[in-house]
Amino acid sequence: MPKYIIEREIPAAGQLSAEQLQQISQKSCSILKDMGPQIQWLESYVTADKVYCVYIAPDEATIRTHAERGEFPANSIAEVKTIIDPTTGE
Repeated sequence: MPKYIIEREIPAAGQLSAEQLQQISQKSCSILKDMGPQIQWLESYVTADKVYCVYIAPDEATIRTHAERGEFPANSIAEVKTIIDPTTGE
């Protein structure tokens, strides 16, 4: 199943408290549970003003549905084509 990187523009995301991040995570997980196993959230990276999320889903439309239900921004959605790391150069 395809893997996606979602860029979410959230002003002051890096200043969200642990409690706020927990609430956002709980909301996301609740929606994912309702949508079924075809969409999975792997992890997210919080920066100053953005959150980058990694998801597995059958298509971009499923990612957008999750974002709409959760009222999460999904400013950019990109399908991962290949993964490389330092061992790729060996």
